[in-house]
Parts: sequence; C-alpha cells; structure tokens
Amino acid sequence: MSEEIRVPLVEPGSRPELAELERSILAARGRISPLYQALLNSPPIASGWEKLLTAVRNQTLVPATLRELVILRVAVLNRASFEFDAHVPHALKAGLPQSKIEAVQSWHPGPGHDKTIDAFDDDELLVLELADAMTRDIEVSDALIDRVRTRFDTRGLVEVVATVAAYNMVSRFLVAVNLVHRP
Repeated sequence: MSEEIRVPLVEPGSRPELAELERSILAARGRISPLYQALLNSPPIASGWEKLLTAVRNQTLVPATLRELVILRVAVLNRASFEFDAHVPHALKAGLPQSKIEAVQSWHPGPGHDKTIDAFDDDELLVLELADAMTRDIEVSDALIDRVRTRFDTRGLVEVVATVAAYNMVSRFLVAVNLVHRP
C-alpha cells in the first residue's frame, strides 16, 4: 500500500466557503485534525460527521472509560493506528489505566485468554465482546444483546452500539484514505 494519503488535506483557512464549518469544528474539537482536513473535501460529510461524533463522544451516558475502551478496540481490530494513537490521551484522561490500554491491543474473547481477561472488569469485557462481534462478525447474537441489555437500559444499549458503529466508520475511513499515521 502507498504511504501517501489518498485525498488532499484541506489547509484550514484556505477556502473561505468553509470558514463557518471550520469554526464549528474548532469549537467542538479545539483544532482541525488531519481527519477533519480530509473530511473538509466534502462539507456536508464533514458537518454531519462532526455532529454525529460530538454526540457519540460528548452527549451519551456511556461512561467515558467504556467509550474510550470501545474506540481503542475498534481501532485495533481495523488496524487504524492513527485513531488508536489519537485516542490514547482521551482514554488516559477518562481514567483508563495504561495497563488496560496495552491489554486492549491483545485481548481476545472467549476462554484461553485469561491474562487479558483479568485486566478488565465485567462491564469492560462486555463492551469489548460487543465491539469484537460488531466489528468482526457484523451480526450480533441475541445472547450478547441480552447481556448488554442487562447492563444498559434502552438508551444505553443504543448509545454503546452506536459508539461501536460510529468508530467503525471513523477507522474504516481513515484506513481507506490511508490516514493511518499522524502526518
């Protein structure tokens, strides 16, 4: 695979028609990252993306540690190193210890992986299993959804599933456009 990013990055401030959208992204994110510079090639996608991801990251009731664990796991599964690296500081800020950040990289569902299973509590294991099922298998078993339902109410179920889905979108976009390392 080529080392080059497959879409041009839009330099912030270089296109006057994007000024309002750039202000919105800056207000929500504090900066216009390379991901958003790629997305700015399509203003409607960049705008919708920002609204969706802001809702997922800042407006759900999913505990921040679980959200960041899901994001890191999806990044690992989709080989989205840019996303993983970008979320390590968020995970640490949320209170996820470095040991769990490292363990999420080698975690595997099921028996025979006691070392990484011991690194996580029951809620963490549940969201990791959900992230793996949604990312690897696409279809999620009724049994797993029933277990998620015992931990989360309907809103929580929708929000944790949407978090996995949204970060699959993010990581798959990053990999497809070859934005896999910080430029």
